[in-house]
Amino acid sequence: MNLQIQSLSKYYGDTPVFANVSLDVAPGEFVAIVGESGVGKSTLLNCMAGLDSWDSGTVLLDGADLGQLNDDARALLRRKKVGFVFQAFHVLGHLDVAQNVALPLLLLGTPDDARVQAMLEAVGLQGMGGRLPQQLSGGQLQRVAIARALIHRPTLLLADEPTGNLDPATASKVMEALVAQTRAHGTSLVLVTHSEAATARADRVLRLKVDGIAPSKT
Repeated sequence: MNLQIQSLSKYYGDTPVFANVSLDVAPGEFVAIVGESGVGKSTLLNCMAGLDSWDSGTVLLDGADLGQLNDDARALLRRKKVGFVFQAFHVLGHLDVAQNVALPLLLLGTPDDARVQAMLEAVGLQGMGGRLPQQLSGGQLQRVAIARALIHRPTLLLADEPTGNLDPATASKVMEALVAQTRAHGTSLVLVTHSEAATARADRVLRLKVDGIAPSKT
């Protein structure tokens, strides 16, 4: 398994954010997670990446127990194996599009201009590598974020409401690019969303509740 979560629980004081969450994500699988606002979907996604802590349970990524790794080891594992797409894009305004996309490769010490250009073309941003983020639309910015998250060919991509700030037509194009690229590279995708259009593309749809996670009936 690419990602295994076993009996994961997190609390704020005595109040559970979620409890007893268990989930296996197979290599190349697209899993969408839905649930009411405030139930902890984004927090769970952060735990999957080792960006947040939890109180009990385990998170295994390609066999590595994230709970047993220190901060530096977690960061190195994320750098090599995890991509993250944020709802708010989080592109760097002082870097142009190509530089933003190339950043994960630079951090790994493996710059590859040809791969960057190929990825820009794959997400529909060909010819825009020299533009600054403030010159792009919201949909274009989200495609920059997707390209950056996938450029180092991670085994796991985590996406937090990647179309939440976009109009329906733009959201559809962004999801098309996201799904096409993860399928092309066999990347596992875990997507947190409220979008029915996004969940319709998933291999599985799961509903997160405070007391666990279960197949969604929606």
